[in-house]
Amino acid sequence: MNILFTSGSLRSDSLNKKHAKEALRLAIGLGHTGEFLDLRDYAMPVYDGDDEAKSGVPESAKKLAEKISAADALVISTPEYNGSIPGGLKNVIDWLSRLKPVALADKHLLLLAASPGAMGGVRTLWHTRVPFEAVGTHVYPTMSGLGLAGDAFDEQGHLKDEKRVKALKDLIEKFAAHAKK
Repeated sequence: MNILFTSGSLRSDSLNKKHAKEALRLAIGLGHTGEFLDLRDYAMPVYDGDDEAKSGVPESAKKLAEKISAADALVISTPEYNGSIPGGLKNVIDWLSRLKPVALADKHLLLLAASPGAMGGVRTLWHTRVPFEAVGTHVYPTMSGLGLAGDAFDEQGHLKDEKRVKALKDLIEKFAAHAKK
């Protein structure tokens, strides 16, 4: 299965980028293919219908839609911003929804979160799934938050705790099996 991995965070040294990259590494170890996409490479202005009418959908949104369309499934690790979805990620969804067909429609998505706090960003997961479901994305029912993520990764960006590695591998395997149906 070809899976596209990304983070809802734009920050260079984001815990969620580390989480998504670790999930990609584990997925490859399970026999899947995939790549990590940095949303910073697909910068888009804040969605404004007047701007869309004047200039159309940004080329960066079109290029991202092409990448999403070519993937079998998606995995996103997102931070929690004030208990909810990061504005940058929501903006990406808004722009992608303007293209027809909507690249996110009928795609399978696994949502992850990572946070330095003990709750692992779980509050964002419920908020983040809503706009994806509104555009027809099949959000996998099981979501996972990685708490105390600031201490979870080694120098290579790999999870240090084998229990966490096993849990993430198991989740990826179950997600991939579900997405293949």
